Amino acid sequence: MLRYLKPIIFLICLLPLALLVWDGFHDALGANPIETITHRTGDWTLRFLLITLTMTPLRRLLGWSGALRLRRMLGLFAFFYACLHFLTYLVLDQFFDWDEIVRDIAKRPYITVGFSAFILLIPLAVTSTKAMIRRLGRRWGRLHRLAYLIPALGVIHYLWLVKADYLQPAIYAAALAILLGMRLWWWRRASMAVLKQADVRVTPGGP
Repeated sequence: MLRYLKPIIFLICLLPLALLVWDGFHDALGANPIETITHRTGDWTLRFLLITLTMTPLRRLLGWSGALRLRRMLGLFAFFYACLHFLTYLVLDQFFDWDEIVRDIAKRPYITVGFSAFILLIPLAVTSTKAMIRRLGRRWGRLHRLAYLIPALGVIHYLWLVKADYLQPAIYAAALAILLGMRLWWWRRASMAVLKQADVRVTPGGP
């Protein structure tokens, strides 16, 4: 089933870009096209980061192992839209003005946080291949814990960017809190189970 589902999801993941290109060719990007492109690519970066984090709960709650096989592809799409988001800022907004870009990163906190999140995404994308997973071994798992930090930075980036309407970033923040809270709960339960097993082994006369 996953063999047929994966290409369908791949095409669905390209739809936001296709719609953006369509709107561009039909002058439907509003009065400030660069701002529209920046916001839409940023939104989809954060959405894909959250969707990627959703795969583990799907597997645990529904028992669907295929969710984990989609996780890498969805994470790479998050990186893909993050690249589009950054390139929009770099090329269309700043026109490769490196001095201004450096000043922006240093002076505007939301850009500093967003740029930090993008930089942290790069090693995750580079090490997403099966060869890198084998080469890094246990270090791969430790490195990819950044997948929890990066969306948090993305939410902060969005919250600091908006000036009035906080509804959408608040929704993202709530979704992230739920996803991380579920992981924390499962980790705590697993830790407690390990401690109980250890107590049983060391307690004289234990069952």
